[in-house]
Amino acid sequence: MALDRYRYGNYVDRIVDESSTITEAVTNLRTLRLKVKSEAYPWLNAAAPEVNRVWNFANETSYKAAQPFTGPRRWLSAYDLDKLTAGSSRYFEKIGSDTIQRINAEYATRRRQFKKTKLRFRKSFGSNRTRGWIPFKPTQLKRKGNSLRFAGKSFRVFERERLDGVSWKCGWFKQDCVGDWFLCLPVAYSEVPSIAPGEEVGIDLGLKHTAATSDGEKLEAGRFYRNIEQKIAQAQRRGHKRQAKRLHRRAAQRRKDALHKFSRKLVDQYQKIIVGDVSSTKLVKTRMAKSVLDAGWGMLKTQLSYKASAAGRCVMVVSERNTSSTCSNCRALTGPKGLDMLTVRTWICGECGVTHDRDVNAAKNIRFAARSSPSVSGNESSPSTAPPSQASRLREARTSAVKAAA
Repeated sequence: MALDRYRYGNYVDRIVDESSTITEAVTNLRTLRLKVKSEAYPWLNAAAPEVNRVWNFANETSYKAAQPFTGPRRWLSAYDLDKLTAGSSRYFEKIGSDTIQRINAEYATRRRQFKKTKLRFRKSFGSNRTRGWIPFKPTQLKRKGNSLRFAGKSFRVFERERLDGVSWKCGWFKQDCVGDWFLCLPVAYSEVPSIAPGEEVGIDLGLKHTAATSDGEKLEAGRFYRNIEQKIAQAQRRGHKRQAKRLHRRAAQRRKDALHKFSRKLVDQYQKIIVGDVSSTKLVKTRMAKSVLDAGWGMLKTQLSYKASAAGRCVMVVSERNTSSTCSNCRALTGPKGLDMLTVRTWICGECGVTHDRDVNAAKNIRFAARSSPSVSGNESSPSTAPPSQASRLREARTSAVKAAA
């Protein structure tokens, strides 16, 4: 299914001219998420089941073609599904042929992505119904005065000024857990990568602090869910499901906002970002599950990845084994170890006598670990990631240009 998230393009080599400025821009994709005004909700709620019917037809037909009773199997493409659904738009009141083609294209893409003969069916009714989703082509959504026109229906959105002078690609209407609808439009924008003032930074992920950098900066644990857990429980006991969903959404939005601000600050400040390989999927099976999920480690790593790629930065994941118990000054294993010692936040090295903050010391060791050979898979250089030495070469080129100008 189409995801409401930022998208980014490939990394482009940067050129430094005589004045030491970067001259080549990078074209990226960003998804604008605009809330639709409630006057259009009845129409969208009626169109969502029609989209689900088309999706379920494509799912069932593709599965029968991939698992036939006799003969060779066949993997239906979006073009094959378009031929099978030709003329079906007259049986729907809300959606048209262009929307049906977009549904077929999205289904073929997701089935190929997940490598399955059958995906989940979309339920339109019941307690476990699927959230609404209505895709469309760029030509289907048009501006008309202060509103937008789609399938013969006018829509008004909040923050419409963000669409001024913007051309979008294939987008979609999406419903959240509360029932509100949002318009998601991928738009292209150009950005000139700049040289970060800092060379590199290590990040240690934890629960006392969501993240701590090797320079001493910390992101306090927001406890976005844990602070309102009692309110959610009371709303559920009273049977106020909608209120409970609103509280869950508030916690998710606050968490996302805090992580966005922190990740943007790191990407703007450092050229190379090194993160520990702590696994939230493993820790959610322990008694720390709520705190781990509330911290949002996976979301932070994802934000750092695509923001760094768009800005020409480098993000690495290294093993954080023994980073909390190793002295960052003399490399001696004199720090606290084991689960019983997690309460120790400050310790003194027995070899060199340096006082360490537990999280900052671990972040320094993570930064040091990136200078050796990578021990975690996925650190191989790719066209979408800037090489670690890119910043040094650009600084040398800028220095040479300044000396030549002088």
